[in-house]
Amino acid sequence: MSSIADHLLAVRARLERAVLDCGRDPKQVRLIAVSKTFPAEAVREAYRAGQRAFGESYVQEAVEKLSRLQDLRPDTEWHFIGPLQSNKAKHVAAHFDWVHSIDRLKIAQRLSDLRPAGAAALQLCIQVNIDAQPTKSGVAPEDALDLALAVQALPRLRLRGLMCIPAPQKDPREQREVFARLANLMHDLNRAGLQLDTLSMGMSDDLEAAVAAGATVVRVGTAIFGARPPVSAQPHSSPSSELT
Repeated sequence: MSSIADHLLAVRARLERAVLDCGRDPKQVRLIAVSKTFPAEAVREAYRAGQRAFGESYVQEAVEKLSRLQDLRPDTEWHFIGPLQSNKAKHVAAHFDWVHSIDRLKIAQRLSDLRPAGAAALQLCIQVNIDAQPTKSGVAPEDALDLALAVQALPRLRLRGLMCIPAPQKDPREQREVFARLANLMHDLNRAGLQLDTLSMGMSDDLEAAVAAGATVVRVGTAIFGARPPVSAQPHSSPSSELT
C-alpha cells in the first residue's frame, strides 16, 4: 500500500478509538482529508484507499486540482475550509459542496447569489474565533447567533453548524475545554431556534480532544499526506496568479 493509504488507516484507527473511548457511535464523526498544497495524485491515492471527503483552503489551487480530478467528482465531496474573499466566492460556489469558514454575512450572500441554478444547496458552517485569537478569522461567539440567523434565511444555502481553529495546545484538557466552548455555543444556538448538527473541529494533533467534546467532522491533513512544503513553495503563494 502507498504511504498515504497507511496513514489513512492509522488516522481512521485513531478516530475510531477516540469515538469509542467516549461512548459515541463511529458513524457520528466524519473524516475530511485536508489535501491543500498536495497534488492531485495524492488525492487519487487517498481516494483509492477509500477516502471520499477532501478539504481545500486556496481557491486557485483547488479549482486547478478539481479540473484534474473530474473523473472522481461524482463520487467525492469537497469542503472549502480556508478564509474566503468575496471576489473568489464564485469559484467556491461553483465547485464545492461545503464551506466551513463563513464569518461575514457578505460572503454568505455572495455564495447564495452565485450558487449555480439546479445545484444542491451549499452546506455551510460558521467559523467562530472561539479563543479570541487576534490574527484568526472567525466571528466572535457573542455575534454568532445574529450571523447564523441571517445566513439561515439565504436561498441556495443550508446552514449546518460551527467550525473553529483554536490556538495549538499540548495539554489535552486545555484542548477539550476550548472545543467544549464551541459545542456549548452550538447548543445555545439550537435552543434559540436553530437546527444545527455539525461541529467541525479537530485536526491532526488534537482530534481526540475534539471528538471527546462532540466533534462531528474532523479535518486531518499532515497525519494523512505528510508535512506541507514551505509557504514560499506552495502554489497559492503568488497573489498575482490567484483566480479573480
